[in-house]
Amino acid sequence: MTRLRVKLFATLAQCRPDVPAGSSFAFELPAGASVSDLTQRLGLPPGAIKIVFVNGRARPLDWPLQPDDEVGIFPPIGGG
Repeated sequence: MTRLRVKLFATLAQCRPDVPAGSSFAFELPAGASVSDLTQRLGLPPGAIKIVFVNGRARPLDWPLQPDDEVGIFPPIGGG
C-alpha cells in the first residue's frame, strides 16, 4: 500500500465533508497507483480538477505516486 497526505482546495474540499476545509488527510492506495487513481478513489469529478501538485510540483494525472507523497488538488478558479 502507498500512504499519502492529501489536501483538497476550494470547492473540492466539499468532497470530503469529514475533513475540515484546508486540512490534509491520510489516504492509502495500492502500490503503483497514479494521481488519476487517487482522484477516482476520492470520487472527484474529472472536470472539477484543474491542477495537481505532488510534493510541490505540478504533475499530470498519470503521474505514479510514491509512499509519503504530499498531494494537493485544485479546481479551476474563477475571479472577477
